[in-house]
Amino acid sequence: MHDASSEFGDWPLQRLMTEIVGSGHKSADDMTRSQARDAFARILAHDPPETTLGAFWLANRWKRNTPAELAAFTDVMREASVERAVPDCDPVDCGANYDGKHTSALLGVAAGITAAAAGAPVVTHSGDRIPTQEATAYKHVLDDLDVRTDLDPAESADMVDETGFGFYYQPNFNPGVDSLVDRRREMGVRTFLNTVETLANPADADVHLGSFYHLAFAKRIVDTFAEMESQDVPRVIMFQGLEGYDDIRPGTTVVAEYDGDFTDYEIETGEYEMDFERDDLAVEDVAADSATITEEVLTGERDDHFADAVVLNAAVRLYAGNEVDTIGDGLGLARSAIAEGGAQDRLDQLRGF
Repeated sequence: MHDASSEFGDWPLQRLMTEIVGSGHKSADDMTRSQARDAFARILAHDPPETTLGAFWLANRWKRNTPAELAAFTDVMREASVERAVPDCDPVDCGANYDGKHTSALLGVAAGITAAAAGAPVVTHSGDRIPTQEATAYKHVLDDLDVRTDLDPAESADMVDETGFGFYYQPNFNPGVDSLVDRRREMGVRTFLNTVETLANPADADVHLGSFYHLAFAKRIVDTFAEMESQDVPRVIMFQGLEGYDDIRPGTTVVAEYDGDFTDYEIETGEYEMDFERDDLAVEDVAADSATITEEVLTGERDDHFADAVVLNAAVRLYAGNEVDTIGDGLGLARSAIAEGGAQDRLDQLRGF
């Protein structure tokens, strides 16, 4: 057992397991902010033995973390691991699930570039084959588009300012969390790291755009931002994304929004005269096919359901960034950015960065 020390507080993980979180999902207690901070500081320092760490992660998965716990984890991560680089512009932070997508096209790159061309700078961030899915994320689509991704944080900030679209690479801006990949892989199930890494906000953006599987999780993330001490994010847009990613679903998508007050509502693709189903967005090779779709949509070569989906997702980013009053208003701006060549120009700038 690792005892308390001057480097940490009084709560090694084994004690937290015994006295707080380890008694099962019905009887476990929640940690205080101080206890959660101590726990995550120890994890980032590779202090706990592997068995203890695995048990702690699993116990937290069973009991479900509170916003106060998630905020404490995120605060420690941003203080001890995240190297922030703030662009001059004020982008929308797209914190999609790092473990990626398996079956449907990843449209966030195309949507982000289109939104940037229409006036809303966008920041994305991901790692490389993150557990548990280890599927396609932002990095892999950008790699297939011949856009540099192995950037240090200062270069990422410059990319945002020069092109309107920026990518931050987890091993370079969040090395402490990246160093835990092997232990996460050994776990075989998602842990709270899959949540907090999406909240890293390396560009210190004022708007967070994220995704969820269930509405209760969106409310928890909004409350998590309210509990944080390391960042102040006044506007949060979360939606029930396709494969849990930040792509609007065909048909009905539940949206949760916080901008002083918490509201939730639904987006219907049919309301925007977009007639496509989930299977219409399926691809065989997510990285390669998504890159091809991105280029064909941005250059105007493609005008089909993928183009509609890109335009809609760009409109959501324009709305999140307060460039338009409604998502419907954003559709026209997004379409113009493609038709007038602005989106293609941004892609060319990214490739030349």
